[in-house]
Amino acid sequence: MKKPNGKKAGKADIGGLISIMERLRGPHGCPWDREQTLESLTPFITEEAYEVVAAIDSGSPEAVKEELGDLLFQVVFASQIAKEKGEFDMGEVIEASVEKMVRRHPHVFGDVKADTSEEVLKHWAEIKAQEKMERKEKAGHLADVPEAFPALLRAHKVSARAAKVGFDWKDIDGVLEKVSEELDEFRAALKEKDSKAIEDELGDLLFAIVNAGRFVEVNPEEALRKTIGRFINRFHYIEKELEEKGEELSSTPLREMERLWGEAKKREKK
Repeated sequence: MKKPNGKKAGKADIGGLISIMERLRGPHGCPWDREQTLESLTPFITEEAYEVVAAIDSGSPEAVKEELGDLLFQVVFASQIAKEKGEFDMGEVIEASVEKMVRRHPHVFGDVKADTSEEVLKHWAEIKAQEKMERKEKAGHLADVPEAFPALLRAHKVSARAAKVGFDWKDIDGVLEKVSEELDEFRAALKEKDSKAIEDELGDLLFAIVNAGRFVEVNPEEALRKTIGRFINRFHYIEKELEEKGEELSSTPLREMERLWGEAKKREKK
C-alpha cells in the first residue's frame, strides 16, 4: 500500500490523512465524499463516537484503534469542508485545541496549584466562565449544554451545572423523595389518561432519576447503555436456548422466557 504521495505506508502522521481527504474531495475524487456538507456529516460523527465507546466496552485494543481512526477521519473530513469554505483548516483546529488545553490546565502549564481532581474541575469551570465573559456571551447558565447530546446525558449535564451554583438537594434522601413524588404524579397522570400529562410526568420522573444517579456519581447515559447491553445479551440467551430445543419465541409462554432470563442473569454473575 502506498500513500497518495507515492511513499510506502508506515508510521503515519496527520498529514497523510489530510492528503487522502483532499484527494477524496478533489475534482477526480469520490463523488459521495464531494457531495458531503458539515450538516450531512453530523450523523456519521455521532455514530463514529458511539462506535469508539462500543469498542472500549469490548476490551479490544485493535477495535479501539480502528474506531478512533474512523472518528479522526470525520474530524479531518469536517475540517476539509471548512477549509474549502475559507473558514478554517485542520492545522487551526489542532492549534485551537492546544491553546485551549494549555489555558485550561494552569496547574500543569502555569503556577496555579491544584492537588485534587475537585480543585482541577473548579479551576476548569472558572476558566470556562471567564472565556464566556471575554466572548461577551450573555446566555443563561445552562444555555451552552449542547442540544445535540442524548437526552439522558444532557439532563445529567444540566443538573450538574445547576448544582454547581447551589440549586441542589443536600443529600440523596431528598433526591429519592423527589423520585417518589414524580412517580406518584406519573401514576396520577396515567389514571387521568391525559397523554400530554403522561409525557410531562414521565419526563419529570426520568429527570429526577438522572439526579439520583448524579448524586451517587453514576452517569445515567452510561448506566442505561450498559443495561441495554445486558438486556440484549440475556435476550439472545433466551433465543439460543429456545432454538436448541426447536422452539419459537412467539409461541413460548412468558413464564418460560422469564425462567431463561433468570438463568442468563446467573450466568452473568458467574
